[in-house]
Amino acid sequence: MSTRLAVVALAASLSLAVVTDAQTVTRFRDPSSGVSLEQAVAQALEHEPALRAARTLEEEARGMRVQAGLRPNPTVSFARHQEPAGTDSQTRVDVQWPLDLFRKTGRVHVAEREIAAVQHATEDRERSLAAEVRLKYGEVAVAVRELSVSGELVAATRRQLDLVSARVEQGATPTIDRDMLRVELQRMESDRVLHTGRAEQALIELKRLLGLAPDAPLTLSENIEQLVERDTTVSTGAGSVVGERPDVREAETRLQAAEARIDQARRDGKFDVSLFGMYMRADAGFPQRAFGPQNDLERVRGVFHYVAGGAMVTVPLRDRNQGAAAAAEARRSGAAATLEATRLTAQAEVAAARALDARATQAVASYNAETRALSKQNLDVVRQTYELGRLTLFDVLAEQRRYLDVERAYTNALREAHEARQALRRALGEVR
Repeated sequence: MSTRLAVVALAASLSLAVVTDAQTVTRFRDPSSGVSLEQAVAQALEHEPALRAARTLEEEARGMRVQAGLRPNPTVSFARHQEPAGTDSQTRVDVQWPLDLFRKTGRVHVAEREIAAVQHATEDRERSLAAEVRLKYGEVAVAVRELSVSGELVAATRRQLDLVSARVEQGATPTIDRDMLRVELQRMESDRVLHTGRAEQALIELKRLLGLAPDAPLTLSENIEQLVERDTTVSTGAGSVVGERPDVREAETRLQAAEARIDQARRDGKFDVSLFGMYMRADAGFPQRAFGPQNDLERVRGVFHYVAGGAMVTVPLRDRNQGAAAAAEARRSGAAATLEATRLTAQAEVAAARALDARATQAVASYNAETRALSKQNLDVVRQTYELGRLTLFDVLAEQRRYLDVERAYTNALREAHEARQALRRALGEVR
């Protein structure tokens, strides 16, 4: 009767453990309704706040381009002069219109280069964000796999503990075996709790990249094996790839903008012309009297109209904008050095990423399905042999840890392969 009760208790505890483990994993992964990697990247590119803030800089640059294409406004002045306690008055209107010679073209060229530079900077931010999302997605998937493996081992160890406890009660197994299994189970459950915490942390960080609140619902639809198997980015010709990277194109545009500023500084140092015009109406008189049209004596008085026009020329004798031109030359030299450094960095990133990706792929291939299945089979055989009384519990625990080491090594290889592939995609400038 006691044996039957032990079996019933064993089945109940095992089913409860399996349900709990399944519920824990489904908190992070749902193959049917979860978010795929492509969907996560698309959502991040659309909703991530920092990226949306960067895109507003493009509108700002376009506004500055509109402003650069506008000519200076004319200046209109009005003046009224009145003789105190008298009748004389004078009304004057002046108009001044700067021609803005040579300068508009320089301003427009600089503004256009700034628009292109900001666009490339935004594209580079998109490239970085997409890579961050892929890495964090993979980090969550790795944590979920570690959680799943630890959950399986916890369930198996709990089952073995129940069997050993039943045998201890019958006097068929020493008490020390039960106590050792209890200690091992507590250790494994502690590891499982830590794996759950890592998965929760990575999932919250992924939500941040997607523009979601920490308490927003989110599950993944893909596991780490699927991510590694389907991601087959292939690209040749590192030189052409480097030239298409948005950070390199931004550096090139910054160099062009620096050259445009040199031209703008030189244009601002040239002469300029402003046209002006004036109209004046003067109502003036004198204390003398004279005969008017009707031969009557009247005060000498008249209304006079004056019109004048001309041009003012700004002559660049001493200030030819030499300082601004020299500063622009220095900025151009700095931009050229920055472009060279960016190209070298991009080339190094591509070469290093290719090397690491190739080795990581080989490492994953070494853990084939047959090897991992054999490791699991060895553990099952050792456990069964122990139940038959031919091995000690130390042999079981040693083989169990060996199996756990193999699974963790395989998980690490998958993580390295995923991270290496994403580093390669980022180095190649891929976004989607």
